[in-house]
Amino acid sequence: MKAYMYSTLNKQHSTLNYAMMCRLTSVVLLLIVMMQEGIAQDVKGIRVHGFLSQGYLKSTGNNDVFGNSSGNGSFDFREIGANASYRPLPNLQFSGQLLSRSAGEDSKGGIRIDYGFVDYTAISTESMDFGIRLGRTKNPLGFYNDTRDVPFTRPSILLPQSIYFDRTRNLGLASDGVQLYGESRNSWGDLNAQFGVVFPQAGDRSTEFAILQADRPGSITPHLSYIGRLIYEYDGGRVRFALSGAQVNTGYNAAQQNDTYSGLGTFQFTPIIFSAQYNSERWSLTSEYAIRHIERQDFVARPDLNFTGESYYFQGIYRFSPSWEGVLRYDAYYADRTDRDGKQFLIDNKIPPELQGNIPAHSRFAKDITVGLRWNVTPSIMLRAEYHYINGTGWISSLDNRAPNATLQRFLPANTDQHWNLFAFQASYRF
Repeated sequence: MKAYMYSTLNKQHSTLNYAMMCRLTSVVLLLIVMMQEGIAQDVKGIRVHGFLSQGYLKSTGNNDVFGNSSGNGSFDFREIGANASYRPLPNLQFSGQLLSRSAGEDSKGGIRIDYGFVDYTAISTESMDFGIRLGRTKNPLGFYNDTRDVPFTRPSILLPQSIYFDRTRNLGLASDGVQLYGESRNSWGDLNAQFGVVFPQAGDRSTEFAILQADRPGSITPHLSYIGRLIYEYDGGRVRFALSGAQVNTGYNAAQQNDTYSGLGTFQFTPIIFSAQYNSERWSLTSEYAIRHIERQDFVARPDLNFTGESYYFQGIYRFSPSWEGVLRYDAYYADRTDRDGKQFLIDNKIPPELQGNIPAHSRFAKDITVGLRWNVTPSIMLRAEYHYINGTGWISSLDNRAPNATLQRFLPANTDQHWNLFAFQASYRF
């Protein structure tokens, strides 16, 4: 009987993989046809580009990343995007991007608007620019958040998860509202400033689990929020410094029936990020440090939260040639900067000793050593591989690593190993 069930599961798994590969092949062929037909060219002021990437991840222990990576590995990491821009006037531009992203339980595919806005440049001279963007705009946080959606513009397959969380990607990537921007160019360097009054994207399951550690009948609702960044660049970008921050506000819309949570609950996330980078012909050295304050208040049946997290990474990129590039990074994340080993978390939540193996202290931190290699096969095709040695599970997905019963699920992720390895591979194409 067991042999029969195992054989049946294998057949189902093979069928799913075959169906996935058929869909993937169809998309690749469509993109190639689009490229050959010249859609990617400049036609009457309209520019269209796109990208496609397929990843494979294999992790050790019980720790899953972007699907069941701890089993036979996961092909669930896939990104397909198409973006367009149209400039009817020299100082007016429309931009947008559609994206289909699969990344385990946090992102199940489908087509969504990644960003879409109108950009009006009110002032433009040799020494300065000033303008306004209206719509869904990228959140100006750190050095990489603006471009994290395109595989070719990331420094690695996985960005430093201490700063750029994939488990709450929608919340961090873009917001709906108004953004002002300005740039000043001088002999002593360039200043670039952005400030937005926005509503965050907060309606997805991964954001709900990150805030409530549960799947509730109600929904997380966006509240008016604020975000901004100031970048200083010297010598054409050889030296870069940035200060960015946000106040992200959300609430909870309780369901009319069978909901023990209050509709008056609020959640506030306030990150401040300090960034520095040095670029030379072959080297790029980057470091970012973040302080993240979190407050959750007035949820019936949920405890109030008020603590401050801390994150940082040190990263070096070396370009062996125009086609080959290596990356080395140390990345550290602490959910609570006053409880770096997570032991106080177990005490505060009154977790009995017999359950502490299922609700480990290492779910409150993560330290990641990353080594990666990039090969630009052609200007349009890129292959990547990287290895992560990780101590802790603080940034892995709660949805991909759910506890075995409802009692433990509010302490996600649970039933995971503290010391684990992650191997990642990715093939990407763009036009």
